[in-house]
Amino acid sequence: MSIAAPPGAMNRSVTLFSTLVVALFVLLGVIWPEQTSSAAGALSGWILQNFKWYFIALVGACLFYCVWLAISRYGHIRLGQDHERPEYSYATWFSMLFSAGMGIGLVFWSIAEPIYHFQSNPFITTGMTPEAATTALRITFFHWGLHPWAIYCLTGLALAFFGFRRNMPLTIRSCLSPILGKQTNGFWGHAVDVLAVFATVFGVATSLGLGVTQMNAGLNHILGIEVNLTNKLILIVVISAIATLSVVSGVGRGVKWLSVFNMWLTVVVMAFLIIWGPTRFLLSTWLQASSDYLANVIPLSFWTDSFSNSTWQNSWTVFYWAWWVSWAPFVGMFIARISRGRTVREFVIGVLLVPTLLGTLWLTLFGGTAIYLELFHTVVNAAGETVAAVGQAGIIDAVNKDVASALYATLAQVDGGVIGSIAAVISTLLIATYFITSADSGTLVVTTILADGHENPPTSQRVIWGALMGGAAAVLLLSGGLSAIQTSAITASFPFSFVMIIMMFGLLKGLKEEHMHYSFTREAKAQGVTETA
Repeated sequence: MSIAAPPGAMNRSVTLFSTLVVALFVLLGVIWPEQTSSAAGALSGWILQNFKWYFIALVGACLFYCVWLAISRYGHIRLGQDHERPEYSYATWFSMLFSAGMGIGLVFWSIAEPIYHFQSNPFITTGMTPEAATTALRITFFHWGLHPWAIYCLTGLALAFFGFRRNMPLTIRSCLSPILGKQTNGFWGHAVDVLAVFATVFGVATSLGLGVTQMNAGLNHILGIEVNLTNKLILIVVISAIATLSVVSGVGRGVKWLSVFNMWLTVVVMAFLIIWGPTRFLLSTWLQASSDYLANVIPLSFWTDSFSNSTWQNSWTVFYWAWWVSWAPFVGMFIARISRGRTVREFVIGVLLVPTLLGTLWLTLFGGTAIYLELFHTVVNAAGETVAAVGQAGIIDAVNKDVASALYATLAQVDGGVIGSIAAVISTLLIATYFITSADSGTLVVTTILADGHENPPTSQRVIWGALMGGAAAVLLLSGGLSAIQTSAITASFPFSFVMIIMMFGLLKGLKEEHMHYSFTREAKAQGVTETA
């Protein structure tokens, strides 16, 4: 039975059930961390064993679906009324997109992932070679490029269309209205929104767990603060509190300012690597790696490792796809809220291409620098001769010992003096601001869903859900660190992935109806003009 809520108030049914589920998980994780981790691990293991092919097919389909929409006859449809124009400039829009869409994860894995694949991956026979370097960047681009942004694009486009074109509540259930019909405001609509909240909380918590791990490594590098669980939990409390204050101020103030500030910090760190790093190598590598990625993106999209059936794809590609799906309600709704007034074609092109372009540049500067240092490292032997020492720059050792320390090991190799130390401080600040942006955006999205799409949910609920997200991240760290973090993303994303499939059909049906109405109106106007003449 549906329990209606007045405009701006919380949907009591969805809010109560969502709060109980998340609070119960946090409580169980605190009381029985090992048992909670074991149960979640068993569930995610079952999902990976039986549905790896499903995640690969789903995400590949999302990309082709979005590209088709951009070039289709529906591209002219505006996400809003025909007279509306975008609220934010392109520069601000792209800043907010990139900050919410990748953030902490991109900083965390930008060096560690290419270095892992540089050592070994299923597409090479020998690691730490020029061929291995090319393949390592190709795989990394694949995991952070068009595919994740296609997931966000689909969800954001559906939300923006039904929210701003059809004037429906800005909730996931609205995207399924052509399919659910009257049940949109009934049991199934409530169930869809609960799944969206569940996926968002644990998707964001995954990123917060990664971020706080790397922040602790940065503080250890800069100030000598010990890397341990207690310090990580303290960081979660402090940063979550700041994020809650930011989300209370709303999208137009705190979230917007932090996103723009993020972008400036990102530019500073990237400039450091371009100026002090191997500039010519990085720029030529970006060009080469990007073309190599585009040449292989379709085969990679549907590669399932079916003949060897190793665990590599589960640990990397499927984990990433599940993580992005768990972020879909969060990032999708955030993108929708900042994209009112844009056309379908403008939305798809902007969301797919610009963040992907910036992401590949970021990965080249960080991952490419690390690979360059390991591939062309030299030492002076006992005879005083300078000789090649591939794999001896110390970055591989740092990655294999502690993934979170890879960034700081690379910065120290680029410049071991004052400039390198400043870059490390700025990088740590960047991680903190990405942490805050992800947390406050996620909190705002969850409370918007629970308020039936109202853009200004109650402040008390923003505070409660800011605390719950921080609590979920803390529980993941208590329950097993990085392994528990990866497990939670896979488990939370699986049920929501089915919602995304229905969303494709719902959006297509809505766009068809809108196009038919547009064509009919245009034809009627043309006939009216002819008759008048």
